[in-house]
Amino acid sequence: MNAGIYFNKNYLADNLDYVRRIEAALCKRGHGCKVVESAGELDGLDILFVLGGDGTILSIASECAPRGVKILGVNYGHMGFLAEFEPEKLDEAILLVCGGDFSTEKRSMLEITCGERKYFALNDLVIQRSTNGNDFTNTVNLHAEIDGTTVDNFSADGIIVSTPTGSTAYSLAAGGSVLAPELEAFILTPICAHSLHSRPVVYGDDKTLTLRAVNCKVPLVLSIDGKVVGSVLQGESVRVVKAAHTVEFITSGDKNFFNKLLIKLNIWSK
Repeated sequence: MNAGIYFNKNYLADNLDYVRRIEAALCKRGHGCKVVESAGELDGLDILFVLGGDGTILSIASECAPRGVKILGVNYGHMGFLAEFEPEKLDEAILLVCGGDFSTEKRSMLEITCGERKYFALNDLVIQRSTNGNDFTNTVNLHAEIDGTTVDNFSADGIIVSTPTGSTAYSLAAGGSVLAPELEAFILTPICAHSLHSRPVVYGDDKTLTLRAVNCKVPLVLSIDGKVVGSVLQGESVRVVKAAHTVEFITSGDKNFFNKLLIKLNIWSK
């Protein structure tokens, strides 16, 4: 087995004990191990230990997916919703991987095309109004179609298109529904819609969603998994389909998604 370690330097730059523990444990058992700092270093790996929060996992997940590299997340961030293990469970995670007797969970991704540009998202795509100087705009006007049929004309601060994985992130905060990971669906969620009828729309992930900027006087902001990657211009269309590859996470075998949801989002339960 060849393993890599990818970590958030904001959390662990001054404390590399966790990294060294993983390296020592894997090497002792005859497995290859190296620290990964760029996507090109993922080639040839079977498993990637990702130490950090959700942002750290999102920053590398889309590069792991096409290479078939399984992700084992250890939470050193805040929410850590995507990470399966907490820091105190690191040794347990190492033994699980070395024993080879672990479960995995595949998560669908979005494939986004805008002009000649193509992106992949594990969580979400966001098109939103600009608040930058001369490009400031109050609202966004977007025409949405699914398989060529009009869904709605949205006047809002923006639009979120989310996978089931991302449904517990920005989409949830904007009033979208939680989608269980096994659902074969995506959710289209308006951000602060200027309408009484505009509501989140859940649709099958085998469909093609097209979003087109309408009456757009300034460029709109295009974000993928929380990072601004470009802009959308007047009349320009953004095409969203299910990606051909998935992100595969190593799990502890506990499939109780809703229990994890309650714990991570700090909601009381009996």
